Amino acid sequence: MAALPELLKRQALAHPSRIALRGPEAEFSYKQMMQAAEAVAEQLSVRGIKRAGVCGDNTIAWVLADLACLLAGVVCVPVPVFFSESQTAHLIERAGLDGLLCSEEASGSEPLGQGVWLRPLPVVAAVPQMAQIPQIPQIPQIPQIPKATAKITFTSGSTGTPKGVCLSVAQMTATTLALKERLSGVELQTHLCILPLATLLENIAGVYLPLLMGATVMVAPLAQLGMTGSSGLNLGKLVAGINQHQPQSLISVPELAMALVNAAEQGQLNSRSLRFMAVGGGRVSAELLARGRAAGLPLYEGYGLSECSSVVALNVPAAECEGSVGKPLSHIDIKVNSDGHILVRGNTHLGYLGDEPGQDEWLDTGDLGVLNPSGFLSVNGRSKNLLITSFGRNISPEWLESELVQGLGIGQAVVFGDGEPQPMALITVTDGRSPDDLAGALRQLNQRLPDYACLATVYIRRQPLSQSEGYITANGRPVRLTIQAHLPTLLAKAFPLFMSTSLANQTGEFHMAFFDRLQQETAQARAHVSGAPVVKAIGEGCFSLESYTWFLTQAFHHVKHTVPLMMACGAKLPSRMEFVRKALVEYIDEEYGHDEWILNDLDACNADKEAIRTGKPDLSIELMVAYLYDQINRGNPAAFFGMVQVLEGTSVELATPLAEQIQKLLGLPNQAFSYLYSHGALDQDHFEFFRNLMDGITDPTDQQAIIDSARVVYRLYGDMLHSIPLPVTRKEKQHEAA
Repeated sequence: MAALPELLKRQALAHPSRIALRGPEAEFSYKQMMQAAEAVAEQLSVRGIKRAGVCGDNTIAWVLADLACLLAGVVCVPVPVFFSESQTAHLIERAGLDGLLCSEEASGSEPLGQGVWLRPLPVVAAVPQMAQIPQIPQIPQIPQIPKATAKITFTSGSTGTPKGVCLSVAQMTATTLALKERLSGVELQTHLCILPLATLLENIAGVYLPLLMGATVMVAPLAQLGMTGSSGLNLGKLVAGINQHQPQSLISVPELAMALVNAAEQGQLNSRSLRFMAVGGGRVSAELLARGRAAGLPLYEGYGLSECSSVVALNVPAAECEGSVGKPLSHIDIKVNSDGHILVRGNTHLGYLGDEPGQDEWLDTGDLGVLNPSGFLSVNGRSKNLLITSFGRNISPEWLESELVQGLGIGQAVVFGDGEPQPMALITVTDGRSPDDLAGALRQLNQRLPDYACLATVYIRRQPLSQSEGYITANGRPVRLTIQAHLPTLLAKAFPLFMSTSLANQTGEFHMAFFDRLQQETAQARAHVSGAPVVKAIGEGCFSLESYTWFLTQAFHHVKHTVPLMMACGAKLPSRMEFVRKALVEYIDEEYGHDEWILNDLDACNADKEAIRTGKPDLSIELMVAYLYDQINRGNPAAFFGMVQVLEGTSVELATPLAEQIQKLLGLPNQAFSYLYSHGALDQDHFEFFRNLMDGITDPTDQQAIIDSARVVYRLYGDMLHSIPLPVTRKEKQHEAA
């Protein structure tokens, strides 16, 4: 089988004048590309470069430097643009680099031509015999790499310390040709790189693959496409870049895919040119794929890992299965063992940098999955604790927990947030420090962390997690399954700090997504709900049938107004908020009839549901509903979403865990809990939908109306929770509704 260098040369001979690379200021035909890459390769050979890092932004020069390494037999080590200084220094030392190839001139660099600059690095030769001579300082030894290594790709590093995966030309070629075979039914002539070129997925599937298909690879500086660091995104710039370039294919991670689906649904993204849009690197919901297809985005999910030279399975138009990541590519074999682990054979890495090569025929991916009878692979999670953000970045919770404990001087920390844009943490602080003091320490910690590991939200507990509750082991380690199962209750009892993880734009201003701002600016009001005595009382077993039926009665009297309020809001929304009106249609369809669910629950509790239907609610609920109607009719109709923020957020945090405890306490049948159980599950999905909807609201007046409304509803809904009759002498002073 011919390898990549030879296959690229054949493309240049077959299509010499066809455009291979296109950037903002230049373009190269296939013939010009190979001539330029060969010229740089010659310069590398003349200078005796053996291992080179390729760093910098997405440019034509980056691609030429990468191809030159292939042609010259130089071990290429892509340096991710989002690596911190310490991670980059680790990479240089760990890989034993003798040069850095960049697209911009830097101190000590020299030009190689074609826009490529070389910065030589100090030689780290291995001289073991001299190490025995006391007068001669020991020289660091060049890290050993497996024979035939052509590329060392460093992952983001689940512990923050990157790990190098060694790949051969043959392995990268096999993956590229297998992808070409899988996509044989899709005609692609242009591809736009929106992920960093140092990302192996974009490097292989976004550069090598289009070139072997005879297509044009379009590159632009990431900032022009709205990308900053590993996880920063200016959606407007990204959409403008895609609309300008009109590519036929893109590769994205789940977070980008979600943003682009939202843009397409709002008519901002022109998707007519797109024929194939791969998404991978993290969990992708079936709902997101369906929404994307409905909005005109040809989304197809795939799966891969660096140890297998990127992609190992992929859905395509001619072979796809909902809920799967596609069939395995033809160059590898996949099986699922008795423990449910996905194993891969046939094109696995040579080994890790500095480690002895592995001898196992099958590579255990650490992922759990299923192969269906038709050969489609589904990925169901990981066998370890590793978190993967929605940007596809790996984070070890143990590493980040140690950073928190040491950096803040605290006793306990539990990190969570798998599938979220940024990680979150629950910490125990017993020394009386104020939230403001802790926020300052957390900001300093975030500045030291790689941007993908910066904490978005930190919840503060004042009482330690205990072994008696089952939350920690005898040696103090968190019991993650138990904590995850009780997480809503634990978070409800904690104080949230919302940290802005947004990156500064070129003017130095900081921008926070509106959903994050909404959480931050209503945190104090939310404490009135999460701090209601009923939450603690249920945990202590102090909750009666009277308490439960009183709560359900109030729920009925506000839920019966949900659909009418939505209709009133939709009727009052201006045309500029048509995308919000469309969302309300979906909400109405899902919420209709939920008031009857509650009456049926009351009936299962032996309550008189007809008397409740015609009765009156507590004053707090009466005022809450009246306030919302008034805001819609006399004020800003967007205020309705303040109620959504409160009720769905409270359901996500409290509904399911409290329902389970109440049912156990009262011994009631499942028929008495259709409302709480259904909303605990439903509102998990609703709240993610709500997050995206809120981030689409950009008018400051609308935003403030939602914030103000949420504060009022938190107060009134909290007053209702504070008024629930409890079977103990712990009655609080009645909160009067203002």
